Formats: sequence, structure tokens, C-alpha cells
Amino acid sequence: MLITDARQTRITEIVCDRLELEPEELAETDRFVEEHGADSLALIGVLAALEKEFKVTIDQSEMPRMAHLAGVREVLAESKGW
Repeated sequence: MLITDARQTRITEIVCDRLELEPEELAETDRFVEEHGADSLALIGVLAALEKEFKVTIDQSEMPRMAHLAGVREVLAESKGW
């Protein structure tokens, strides 16, 4: 199963909401910390919101892989079995 367009859109919305960005400001490989000034609290908020929305548990050891939108989608897809 793949990540559907609807899921991709929702993931982007969650990330942008937590990082206080507009979707057009965030490219797939923009690094949250380096390019958008996200702090660790914001990143934990992204993780928590994704877990709640998609009813999944993501180990915090995956955080380094979730440094950009593409990584978030990859980790979430693996966790959900998409």
C-alpha cells in the first residue's frame, strides 16, 4: 500500500501546523532545523501529532530520519505498513 495523496496532504498539514509554516514554504527535503529553525519541542510536537492522527507509535530513535518531509513520510509509511 502506498501513501495516498490525501495522506500526503494531511502529513504536510500536520508538519506545517507544528512548525508554523505555510505548505508552499516547505519542500520535500527542506531540513526542519537547519532551514526552518525548528527546535526539539516542535519536532516532538510533529511526532506526537502524527502518532495521534494516524494511530501509530513511532520510536523516538526514528527522529533523526524525520529531519525533512520526505523522511517523515518514509518513517510513517514503514510504521503503518503502507
